[in-house]
Amino acid sequence: MHSVYLDNAATSFPKPPAVAARMREYVDRIGASVNRGSYEAAQQAELVTLRLRQRLCELFAFPSVPYAVLTPGNTWSLNLLLFGALQPGDHCLVSAMEHNAVMRPLGQLARRGVTFDRIPCDREGRLQIDQVEPLLRDNTRLVLLAHASNVSGTVQDAQAVGDICRARGIPFALDAAQTAGHVPIDFASLGLSALSVPGHKGLLGPQGIGALLLRPDFAETLDPLVSGGTGSVSDSEEVPKYFPDRLEPGTPNLPGIFGWEAALDYLQQVTVEAVQAHDRALSQRFLDGVRIIPGAVLVGPDTVEGRVGVFSLDFPGKDNAEVASVLEERFGILTRCGLHCAPSAHRTLGTFPRGTVRLSFSWFTTESEVDRAIEAIAAVSAE
Repeated sequence: MHSVYLDNAATSFPKPPAVAARMREYVDRIGASVNRGSYEAAQQAELVTLRLRQRLCELFAFPSVPYAVLTPGNTWSLNLLLFGALQPGDHCLVSAMEHNAVMRPLGQLARRGVTFDRIPCDREGRLQIDQVEPLLRDNTRLVLLAHASNVSGTVQDAQAVGDICRARGIPFALDAAQTAGHVPIDFASLGLSALSVPGHKGLLGPQGIGALLLRPDFAETLDPLVSGGTGSVSDSEEVPKYFPDRLEPGTPNLPGIFGWEAALDYLQQVTVEAVQAHDRALSQRFLDGVRIIPGAVLVGPDTVEGRVGVFSLDFPGKDNAEVASVLEERFGILTRCGLHCAPSAHRTLGTFPRGTVRLSFSWFTTESEVDRAIEAIAAVSAE
């Protein structure tokens, strides 16, 4: 039985063919690191690394190539941001829909004297914008939002929050784990100080790599979370002052860099706008199908407006974990069941601790796969 992969909110699959080819090319033919040699192979690696930064800047309308910092992934980027920006006595504002990649670091920081508040959201996960300003304090040093929920697909009004932060002079950061590659993002227009993106989801690259785009003046205020050799300023035991070296210690993930650069090349040719249109068409098809299935309850927005192609279903009277298991074993539908590393979001949506069955789409998801998933959900729900 051919399986249908619908767990793209965790990691996209399949990847563009060039991703694996370029990673293999690096391993088999290049092998050199960056900033560690002047021979041809090292220069080739440096060129691809620069090209990756440039592609990231082009995708997100971000003008400062040296401040497109490469990291081991989105969680790393968020930790780099939170631990770098917040000191004891500071206050941070987040939403009630955050992932543990934000909430666990904030829990650690709270034990060191940092405070935080959660902006309330409604039962579909939408931010209550009128609650943002009342929660801001004189010592608020960062507002950080998940751009879209990894549970319900709800997209937040980042523009409205960015406008508030810009007027108050407060740094605003966006966790674009579920929107990068799916929704056009303009760094300057949103008034961002930082944008965190993973390589392996909507940006179609391999796991183990991500990026943190930083407004230059904000970047200068961050304390490095990790320090070490950079291949630059080797005569000094001090952390380099310039970027990206200041926040990129150690040997980078060059196979990942080569693979991700190929993925972004592919995505730029396809265009994010085309991906968004594809997502919306599949989402409408899915919503039209599941809303008439008795016993399958959609969690989150029931329209294509204000969402991405991430859907959570609850099956009252059934064990959601068993539903997910049956979907795989009998129908070949691959989903993710549980709390999705986002207990705060599930509490907001009213699905904690039960969790949900999540299905999520990518550029490579087809209409026939969506139809097959709908048929399988209807069959399981009827039992």
